[in-house]
Amino acid sequence: MRALFKCEVNEMNSMDAALIALGGGLGSVGRYWIGLAVGERYQGHFPLGTFLINVTGSFLIGYVSVRLGVHWYNRYGHGVMLNAFVVTGVLGGYTTFSSMQLDAAKLVADRRGVLAVSYLVLSVLFGLLAALLGAELARVQG
Repeated sequence: MRALFKCEVNEMNSMDAALIALGGGLGSVGRYWIGLAVGERYQGHFPLGTFLINVTGSFLIGYVSVRLGVHWYNRYGHGVMLNAFVVTGVLGGYTTFSSMQLDAAKLVADRRGVLAVSYLVLSVLFGLLAALLGAELARVQG
């Protein structure tokens, strides 16, 4: 049974940690700014800011992951430091699963359960399609 969960883990060094932290901070600031900009222009009930952030982040992570040769089972692709900074740091800090869940919970609390479920389904569907589109664009570009 242990063999099923065994995987080779590359040891993180202090430079990787610093790049991830810096990238995560930059991604989080970008998420905050985009959320503010969307919130200033859109006042509807649908959590459009978080939706757009997660869909664009999915596209970018699909694109960059293919370009850097990153796989789900091994986060180390070409350019380990670049990967740590961009994929894990910037894009990990930019996208936000927890905010998506909080948005849905708030919709449920506001008796907008159908909108909450629609939001979650659309987020997952459009996020998946965006990641596939980003990955395919990267493959086409070679």
